[in-house]
Amino acid sequence: MIQLINLTKHYGKLAAVDALNFEVPAGELFGFLGPNGAGKTTTIRVMMGILKPTAGRIVLGGYDVEREPEKAKAISGFIPDRPFIYEKLCGGEFLDFVGKLHRLEPRRLERRMTELLKLLELTPWRDELVESYSHGMKQRLVMCAALIHEPQILIIDEPMVGMDPRGARTLKDLFRSLAENGTTIFLSTHSIAVAEEICHRIGIIQRGRLIACGTMAELHDQAASKDGNLESVFLELTREQIADGAAAER
Repeated sequence: MIQLINLTKHYGKLAAVDALNFEVPAGELFGFLGPNGAGKTTTIRVMMGILKPTAGRIVLGGYDVEREPEKAKAISGFIPDRPFIYEKLCGGEFLDFVGKLHRLEPRRLERRMTELLKLLELTPWRDELVESYSHGMKQRLVMCAALIHEPQILIIDEPMVGMDPRGARTLKDLFRSLAENGTTIFLSTHSIAVAEEICHRIGIIQRGRLIACGTMAELHDQAASKDGNLESVFLELTREQIADGAAAER
């Protein structure tokens, strides 16, 4: 459902994303981890067509993002790390606007708005200006917008930022439910605990390169770790890469 084929993004001589190759099948909840500056957000922005790749391809649901951007985006939902919303609109008006961009039939749009606002506990604020929302509420409204057209693919960058424990639990349960019903989810996060709790497989990126990818058991094998904790595996794998990089520079 998601394919990254030799995906590369350079800024001058810096390779922010360096020849990424992996696939995420339909219905999988895939976690994407890495240290700060590893290339996670750049990867997502290229995947969503916000940035143009230096080389390589992204295929979403069979559609090449560069060659067929409208078709690729029509089946995808995107939740950025920072919510961008027209704050002078009410929550309901914002969702109505997004739904019409996706050309939803009016009755379907109203049904989806009602369902999503209830699910993400925003119904009481439907007619309130977005500028009055807390950060966590804005994140949940962006989630509603990303799901309004029932996308086959959901790409998420740091969804738990600013979320209280109740909101975070709601999102984790939602992601699980969506994946169980066939939605393909690509989840970039700094939260190792979240990735360990809900993801089927996890990819780890460092310095723009994918250094490990697999289930928890497979990551343990790659790290030669007996510890049952993903944090220990992550630290071991990224430590090895830092040591290898330092040795190569000498």
